[in-house]
Amino acid sequence: MLKAVFLDYTGTMVPDDEPNTRALLKYFITHSDLKDPNEILTVVWGKIKELEYELKGDDFISNDKRIDIILDHCVRNCGLRGDLKLMHEMWQKIWTDAPLYDDVRPFFEKCPLPIYIISNDDLKYLELSMKNKQLEPAGIISAEMSKACKPHREILELALETAKATPDEVIHIGDSVVSDVNAAREVGITPILLDRSGKQSSTDCRVITTLREIKFSEM
Repeated sequence: MLKAVFLDYTGTMVPDDEPNTRALLKYFITHSDLKDPNEILTVVWGKIKELEYELKGDDFISNDKRIDIILDHCVRNCGLRGDLKLMHEMWQKIWTDAPLYDDVRPFFEKCPLPIYIISNDDLKYLELSMKNKQLEPAGIISAEMSKACKPHREILELALETAKATPDEVIHIGDSVVSDVNAAREVGITPILLDRSGKQSSTDCRVITTLREIKFSEM
């Protein structure tokens, strides 16, 4: 019997493409040598994933510090010449102000199980985001608490400890095969891939296109 639901944040609860992200991309375009939004996303997202994978345990640093490293990388390699403090503040707004997908609030309202948010973002921004959105998860497990980002197993092991549950007593819902599906499987949790676009590469786990497909009667 299930005891809890683990829910990813970025890409699952809130979109990657939202107003603050678009504003930051526009700033990049006007203040760097990168003029193609896709190129910017490739550079920035690649560096984010590199840092999330490499920095764990004693080497772990907060999301704020990772962003400063990425901005410095862009200054040195991409001709970035804008106001770095302003860009950092724009990034923080992405973490706190991104709007919910329209299926998230109904999911919280109807789910009979406690929902725990699992995210690589810093706890203070996740807490502020939940306050702004008037959502009350049973708990938030951030990478800084486990000193490891997804897909490292430490963050999900901490989530299990926090929820007082065994791997077979929870499901993990997320939009990434690597960071959500594979990470959940690594610790024995049943994953559900949320593929809102219907364009994800094939995987042998359950795939849904909206949280509305979750049947609470099955929990």
